[in-house]
Amino acid sequence: MEKKIIITNEAPAPIGPYNQAVMVNNMLFISGQIALDPKTGNLFQGEISEETTLVMENLKAILKAAGMDFSNVFKSSIFLMDMGKFAQVNEVYGKYFTADFPARETIQVSGLPKGVNVEISMIAAK
Repeated sequence: MEKKIIITNEAPAPIGPYNQAVMVNNMLFISGQIALDPKTGNLFQGEISEETTLVMENLKAILKAAGMDFSNVFKSSIFLMDMGKFAQVNEVYGKYFTADFPARETIQVSGLPKGVNVEISMIAAK
């Protein structure tokens, strides 16, 4: 089993004892991403659609660092503080995929890191 740590400056640095992503053989496991600006490390606070866009851009940067893109994603997990904001999150999320959408679940939670509204993790494969 070959294990490789994926790290990029184009996505936020981890805020705990974990990595942005881990590649095992041809599978990529991306840690949950929140709306942290990778350039400043500051937390984005604003509309849920803008927050989700930043999360997706962070995921995109990690995929790119692993030599992949959203077409390689086969599983996503979305964690929301308020399921009432699902439609806005889903609209932004959908713009990053063109066909053969990944499997996914969306879960309402009682809390997320740094009090964000949305966190998304992904699994991809080459």
